[in-house]
Amino acid sequence: MKAIVWQGTNSVGVETVPDPTLLLPTDAIVRVTSTAICGSDLHLLDGVIPSMEKGDILGHEFMGEVVEVGRDVRKLKVGDRVVVPFNIACGACDPCRRGLFSACDNSNPNHRMAEALYGGVSGGGLFGYSHMYGGYAGGQAQYVRVPFADVGPYRIESDLRDEQVLFLTDIFPTGYQAAENCGIVPGRDVVAVFGAGPVGQFAARSAQMLGAANVIVIDRVPERLAMAAAAGCQVINYEQEDVLIALREATGGRGPDHVIDAVGMEAHGHGPGALVDTAKQRLKLSFDRITALRWALLSCAKGGTVSLPGVYGGLIDKVPMGAAFAKGLTFKMGQTHTHRHIGPLLSRIEAGEIDPSFVITHRASLDQAPDLYRTFRDKHDGCVKVVLNPWA
Repeated sequence: MKAIVWQGTNSVGVETVPDPTLLLPTDAIVRVTSTAICGSDLHLLDGVIPSMEKGDILGHEFMGEVVEVGRDVRKLKVGDRVVVPFNIACGACDPCRRGLFSACDNSNPNHRMAEALYGGVSGGGLFGYSHMYGGYAGGQAQYVRVPFADVGPYRIESDLRDEQVLFLTDIFPTGYQAAENCGIVPGRDVVAVFGAGPVGQFAARSAQMLGAANVIVIDRVPERLAMAAAAGCQVINYEQEDVLIALREATGGRGPDHVIDAVGMEAHGHGPGALVDTAKQRLKLSFDRITALRWALLSCAKGGTVSLPGVYGGLIDKVPMGAAFAKGLTFKMGQTHTHRHIGPLLSRIEAGEIDPSFVITHRASLDQAPDLYRTFRDKHDGCVKVVLNPWA
């Protein structure tokens, strides 16, 4: 089969690889009909996530048709159309029973790698996202093996198009959980979103659905800001305005009640802190550039929430913790518990509250994906979201 594989830092390619097979009786094989390039895939391209190996199959946003099931699979059958959460969960451990699916105790066979890096803690496995997170083959391919098939895949029984439901696998639940974590008081609270990429777009729209009085989106890319503005958000271009001053002016001097950092570990910015972050990341002295996080902590109102859906990879420094402490901020963060959000968000799509396909700017085949990885990373050609057809 064809698949997109990691070939080294700044290099991905299309290769012919063996078709996946059932390894456990709880597995299923899915024929992928649509897949996407996620912003967090760019961290792999840039080489800032450790434990990648040449030949690893990328991709964690995918959906398709079940073509084979293991003997112990009870909830799926051949022919089912499914969306598959990007994180892998067993459904039986304590975190899973509490709905904390991304923290699954049993789905990461390489948990010791993550524990060594993160100080004795490991999340669950992820599709196509390094050996530290299980070494699972990803979904930017024609077929994929899905473990714990009775737990993850969610059947799509309506006639909604792939493009309307594909993002239930990651970026829609990720943006929604980021907004939900803020505890928005409908009609009162102002929410600021740093980053107008795909997750930021869904975080902004989710904050609106949850009743935010105003949503302010901060970025520097005109096409992304225009997409947010088209949804009724106030926008700030941080290359044209002082972000902290602009946010205070937009909120009567108090700052936004809640701030979402949808940027993560490769934030752009300016000033001494951003220059130090960039130098340390290039020298492999640090994983993360945290300009957006600093702005989030400094801008958030007293007693507010800073919600972090953006991916962070390791230790960070020059964090304004004194400001966060003085204001009594609450932090909420982590990988999305995708499984628990798919059903409710699908209902919103079916009800016409939102059509997630709004975010798609580029459609292509797997053969075009290597070039589009760079287009997406470099923010060229108005690229916000790329969807791939593995059979085109």
